[in-house]
Amino acid sequence: MRALVLLWSLGPLLWQLRTSLLPPDALVGQGPTAWTLENYRLVLSGDPPLWASLRNSGLVGLGTTLLTLSLALPCAYALQRHRAGLLGWGVGAVLLAASLFPTVLLFLGLLEMARSLHLANSLTALCLPYTALALPLAILILRAAIAALPPELEDAARLEGLALGQRLRSVLLPLLAPALASTAILTFLASWNEYPIALTWISRVDRLTLPTAMARLAGSSVFTVPYGAFAAATVLGSLPLLLLVLVAQRWIISGLTQGAVKG
Repeated sequence: MRALVLLWSLGPLLWQLRTSLLPPDALVGQGPTAWTLENYRLVLSGDPPLWASLRNSGLVGLGTTLLTLSLALPCAYALQRHRAGLLGWGVGAVLLAASLFPTVLLFLGLLEMARSLHLANSLTALCLPYTALALPLAILILRAAIAALPPELEDAARLEGLALGQRLRSVLLPLLAPALASTAILTFLASWNEYPIALTWISRVDRLTLPTAMARLAGSSVFTVPYGAFAAATVLGSLPLLLLVLVAQRWIISGLTQGAVKG
């Protein structure tokens, strides 16, 4: 059963890997099936090279994740520890509605904002709408994680003379490591895969993110589709995400094993 689930999960990636190693003629059954790295050479030496788009997506994803966590954590803490009755419930309802709101309806508004504020062709500016879209869900996840922590831990730390910042750093952050890691992964994935906003905000070739760069891959004519190049770009774009999940998985396990009470 485990092998079947593993095959079901890894099947699409393995198929893309196989496709990326086949020459174009072999993909349509008209040539030898000998493996080749020509598709990877094509995407890595293109204009722009795919590695530049990977770098841009990584910078945008990292900036969005750091900005989202730095804003979501204090907001979630304030909403959970200083609830104001009906007002707190209303804020939670608004956050839930915002996290479920279809972002495609914000497309034209964000485009006009980019034009009026001259935010086009800036990777730093691209982090702003990504952070705004990720904040509602991030706040809800961290708020639920903070609600699961017993307030007696903070009371004990307060009696020891720890200020709010010290309590967050020494008591809450180690216990919130799993929630922070999950939120960071979701935020990074959302910004890494985002396409419509990046398509309209970024027009310079050297600042394209990965989804927009992949959309520009073309065959030798309008009647051909570069399946091998698309597959190679997909494999290369998936490797950083797999590495991120592996690293974050270790962090989540270590966070789960940490506790405030021993013995």
